[in-house]
Amino acid sequence: MGRVVAVGEWTRVAGFVLAGVTVVAAEEPDAVREAWRALPPGAALVILTPAAADALGQVLVESTRPLTVVMPS
Repeated sequence: MGRVVAVGEWTRVAGFVLAGVTVVAAEEPDAVREAWRALPPGAALVILTPAAADALGQVLVESTRPLTVVMPS
């Protein structure tokens, strides 16, 4: 099974640590884009905050892997 990663503002993603999710805190758009480029090998699902998804913009739309989901606002 692949790894689950959560990317976005710390206050929105911190709780995922309790479920064993790899959490990457990224407060600013540039940090989100860097986190996306540096996803760990084997990342199968990436949970994004709405702000993180906005920061990725077209990159997210064009991506087919890993599977992504955006948290509700």
